[in-house]
Amino acid sequence: MKMFIGGASVDASSGEVIEVINPATNEVVDTVPSATKEDVDLAVAKALEAQKIWADVPVYQKVEILYQFLNLVEENKEDLAQTLSAETGKPITEARAEIANIPIAFKAFSERAKHLYGETIPAGMEAGQDKHILITRREPLGVVACVIPFNFPCDLFDQKVAPALLAGNAAIVKPSTDNPLTLCKLTALLGEAGVTPGAIEVITGRGSTVGSWLCANKDVHLITLTGSTEVGIETAITAAKNLTHVALELGGNDAFIVLEDADVDLAVEELIWGRMYNTGQVCCASKRFLIQKNRVEEFTKKAVARISQLKQGMPSDETSQIGCLISEKAAIKVEEQIRHTVEQGGKIILGGTRNGAFIAPTVIADVPKTADVAIDMEIFGPVVPIIAFDTVEEAIEIANSSKFGLCGCVFTENMKTAMKVCAALECGGTIINGASFFRSFEMPFGGYKQSGIGTEGVLSTFDEMTHTKSVVLKNII
Repeated sequence: MKMFIGGASVDASSGEVIEVINPATNEVVDTVPSATKEDVDLAVAKALEAQKIWADVPVYQKVEILYQFLNLVEENKEDLAQTLSAETGKPITEARAEIANIPIAFKAFSERAKHLYGETIPAGMEAGQDKHILITRREPLGVVACVIPFNFPCDLFDQKVAPALLAGNAAIVKPSTDNPLTLCKLTALLGEAGVTPGAIEVITGRGSTVGSWLCANKDVHLITLTGSTEVGIETAITAAKNLTHVALELGGNDAFIVLEDADVDLAVEELIWGRMYNTGQVCCASKRFLIQKNRVEEFTKKAVARISQLKQGMPSDETSQIGCLISEKAAIKVEEQIRHTVEQGGKIILGGTRNGAFIAPTVIADVPKTADVAIDMEIFGPVVPIIAFDTVEEAIEIANSSKFGLCGCVFTENMKTAMKVCAALECGGTIINGASFFRSFEMPFGGYKQSGIGTEGVLSTFDEMTHTKSVVLKNII
């Protein structure tokens, strides 16, 4: 697979490549170029030049081009899904679902873009302004660096690239080194659909080098990044040196609160969706399971029984419900976190084993609220730590003890209590009677505290990706 720079498929100027490994089989799927700093600088220069041309394309024509891209995605959807499954280790059924999200997202952003009207402040709205009319217009920021993680590469490509292009920006995609292939294909399809050469590009290589070079370039005007809090902080420091705009969606350790009057069967089903999907590798997955003491035994028993029904297998198997982690290295880290939680008082009652990149779905009971996993240790895997609490106030206290504040959820039949909990949780999104893993393309998605800066979604992304210019008609009346 090649990079896509200036409208052409290219290798690294050094000729060096990086192998992309199927984490389930350890087989090489393909290679991608290991970009040099010269390659990155060239990509930014090409994007800077192309952006001015792309910005002049009328919005309706941009939409027509993106709809042509969707036609190409439809023609290649199975190849894209197979590629995504192979390089990521997610079940093929989940990979197909992620590819199926592309038209949902691109159409939604396209409709929003066609209705980004300016505003008017009529004359006489304040003293001294009797003869002046003010109007506003949206203008692109320029070159947008789209830094995309491994877990949902296509969904986040949708969230970043679609609005960037529709707003008149140029977009440079920096995919994860672990699974860049699908995004390389999607970027090339955008070029084939008719996006101005250079206005959409993809560069590949290590985040520590290629990503850093891209984010430090003075001609990048916005960095939209989804990733870890540590990488987000480093990126913000880098961006500050050039006053580059940043939009950061970072880590999370979401609380899943089950109150004594909750529907436990519903909560357990939502656990399956909210913790086991994508083998638990989800920023807004429910990761801390806070259960009121008089329902802990029931919840734990039913959770173990339900999770035990899931089939973990090869991602390519049509019947697999859980795949593997993105790499054996990632699985080893989760294994260490499980062991650490046991050392701090937890008791494994299901799973806890590892085979290469595969982590068996794991339930850890009797986790004390002082354990690291109950506060700031984010486990990116299919692990359910159960923490008991006495009162609603204690549950809120435990939930808010974390440095993270991405999402949270509460299960209860009492809507007054539910709204009280949602108002008290220090996080960007709250869900009532559902897992915290909830993200529609329409909603503004983002976190509090160290879970990020800004929000992403049809309702809000264009605010992050445009300037608002005021045009004053002085003495027009």
